[in-house]
Amino acid sequence: MLKPDYPLITPRLTLRPFTPDDLDAVHAFESRPDVTRYLYWEARDLDATRAGLDTKISRTAITAEGDGLNLAVVRRDTGHLIGLAILMWTSEQHRQGEIGYILHPDHHGHGYATEAAREMLRLGFEGLHLHRIVGRLDGRNTASARVLEKLGMRREAHLIQNEHVKGEWTDEVIYAMLAREWTP
Repeated sequence: MLKPDYPLITPRLTLRPFTPDDLDAVHAFESRPDVTRYLYWEARDLDATRAGLDTKISRTAITAEGDGLNLAVVRRDTGHLIGLAILMWTSEQHRQGEIGYILHPDHHGHGYATEAAREMLRLGFEGLHLHRIVGRLDGRNTASARVLEKLGMRREAHLIQNEHVKGEWTDEVIYAMLAREWTP
């Protein structure tokens, strides 16, 4: 079980549970086709963002396999919500999890995704005592691949046209890290 003591503070970011007041900030990035290009879902209208936010608000603790954390990523210097970070508990038996992140494009290229994802790895390895954490991405998403590589995750698989997403066959690339490889 994992119920972090919020907010989580990194050198430049605050990670905290979502609130209803985050709707406009979340919609600012979830409504953009350039953000959702490599995701399973299309750009969202305000109603879809609101429905997704309701789910995010409820995901603040991990108590069983299948649970996840969805945390707002906020810049400490400005107080602006710039994205989200995710940790999922995918297998209790095998002690495995998955991380993910989405940032507004205005905040790409500054290391914020890496910093937020590093905190999710810490929670997974130190808080949930996972053995292995993966990051999965569309094979064309080279920016996300760079984030996982900066974290020290190893590229383990490139699955050719293994998923049919948004009307086209796409490749999936899988990165992973073991608990023994984790260094905060």
